Amino acid sequence: MARNLSAYGAEMFANLQLAMAESYGVNLVSTQFSVEPSITQELNDAITAKSDFLERINVVPVTEIKGEKVFIGTNGPVTGRTNTKTTDREAKDASGLDNNQYELHDTQSDVGLPYAKIDAWAKFPDFHQRYSAAVQKQIALDRIMIGFHGTHVAIDTDITQYPLLQDVNIGWLQILRTQAPHQVVAQGKVAGKIVIGADGDYANLDAAVHDAKQLVDERLRENGDLVAIIGSDLLAADKAKLYSKQADTPTEKERIELAQVIATYGGLAAYSVPNFPVDAILVTSFDNLSIYYQDTSWRKQTVDNPKRSRVEDYNSRNEGYVVEQLEKAGLMENIEVAK
Repeated sequence: MARNLSAYGAEMFANLQLAMAESYGVNLVSTQFSVEPSITQELNDAITAKSDFLERINVVPVTEIKGEKVFIGTNGPVTGRTNTKTTDREAKDASGLDNNQYELHDTQSDVGLPYAKIDAWAKFPDFHQRYSAAVQKQIALDRIMIGFHGTHVAIDTDITQYPLLQDVNIGWLQILRTQAPHQVVAQGKVAGKIVIGADGDYANLDAAVHDAKQLVDERLRENGDLVAIIGSDLLAADKAKLYSKQADTPTEKERIELAQVIATYGGLAAYSVPNFPVDAILVTSFDNLSIYYQDTSWRKQTVDNPKRSRVEDYNSRNEGYVVEQLEKAGLMENIEVAK
């Protein structure tokens, strides 16, 4: 049965709408409106700030839905010498010109806030900030999930069939699978999987990360900015081995629990990132991963829907994922640790 907001909850919602209208420079947020590019930038900065990972990569505005990548780097040396007595000097085109296009897709982040939750939150004077922060954090996590799990763009997405948002957009890992398949390894001695452990493909995680690094183009492999993003199951298995060997020693146990035993694998700084596949290793640089959004595309509307006993906050924008230099990434997936 439908219910109404409490008097105080209704007051808080009214204040929320007023605060949003002021933030976005509009008279009403109950009618759909386009967010100004400058405010869109501030909104995306706020979303990015909710994730350490998003702050490390590129989240940038673009003008067109389709176009050329923004951060194309050099893919090889540009230094040499020419005998100008006989030959004209020729500038070297060192940019990776293959697969240098991006495409954005309509992306909707729509949030329903039940009346009961508004009533519960109404006692907080900073209700508006709490609500905005919660929505921004979830959009940040969703962006990361799509980046690592997105495989295709569906007209109508299905959260039941694709709980990891696989059908919202084409993410970084799928871009590598389709555009640089020679830099992706998904099986070893046994079909369908890579095994770490005795009689497996790799003796340990260090060796696996080392080989993942070899998938990166040799001209970019030693630039000094590569990192290893490692799945949580692989890190947990490696930590478990350390526990079994050294956990009886109090000082060693403490170091393991503080995650200070191993900061690198295969000679690369190792990172655990939210929503990264638990059984994969990605070697690249943070600035090689990008999310583009069209700066004029963000639209918003916040309405009261008593038929569903909730407030609804609709957000949409055109968004896409980019691997700036395909040659600067190596992916291993379907990894399991032998017991």
